[in-house]
Amino acid sequence: MSQPDKILEGRAQGAEEAPRSHGPRAMPAKIMAGSAARPEFSRARTAGEAAVATAAPGVRPSYGLKDLIWLVGDRAGGDLLDLGPAWQATLDFFLERGFRVSIQDLLIEWKDFQAAQEREAANAARVGEHGQPADRPAPPSPHASAEAFLHAELRYPDESMDAILAWDFFDYATDALAVRLAARLFEMLRPGGCVLAIFHARPPDVFHRYRIATGGIELRPAPAPARCTRVFQNREILQLFGQFRSAKTYVGRDQIREGLFVK
Repeated sequence: MSQPDKILEGRAQGAEEAPRSHGPRAMPAKIMAGSAARPEFSRARTAGEAAVATAAPGVRPSYGLKDLIWLVGDRAGGDLLDLGPAWQATLDFFLERGFRVSIQDLLIEWKDFQAAQEREAANAARVGEHGQPADRPAPPSPHASAEAFLHAELRYPDESMDAILAWDFFDYATDALAVRLAARLFEMLRPGGCVLAIFHARPPDVFHRYRIATGGIELRPAPAPARCTRVFQNREILQLFGQFRSAKTYVGRDQIREGLFVK
């Protein structure tokens, strides 16, 4: 596990206005301080509306983000985990609202984890005990791979986060990893904490990264580190997050569905 990104005077060391890869994380990097969560969903309240103003060009309005801010935005010294690349705009948005922020590019880490497993299997099959070709070992099961990945990468204490930005990671995960990740995020959240996730209604033609911008969420085209493995139907999303106390999805005209899930 490498050390988390450092937050110095509200700016992440190395955070740029472009995505970059992040290695495995240890414990969260802290930012500064910011509440008491409301118990259930409603329309986005004044605080959420003010936090996400009228969308700028190229930015999609985000009702999920508005509700997230309404639910946990007033938690004193709240902890937020961003499972995407480091964007200064996203850091600034939550720092200004008193959050301590951790950043971990989980999709890049999943890609690297899978590549490492493939290299290990190839090396084991190349040479036997006496220099003879060996039988190719059975690959680990999807469930075992999911457990090993999450054990190595998401080493945060239980009930240590108030909000988690999962972005569209679930669309790129195996079924086994998606199920186990939803359960792990539930464990990591404090009561009343929430997960914001994005799901595609069809496989995307262009891979995007996401960052907070004036008026909502900005989609930034980027090289695809992985292939979209599936498209979740709404009932499948609700089933995936069935252990959460509340679940709400928001469908946009751009074939993107946001989900907000409250513990």
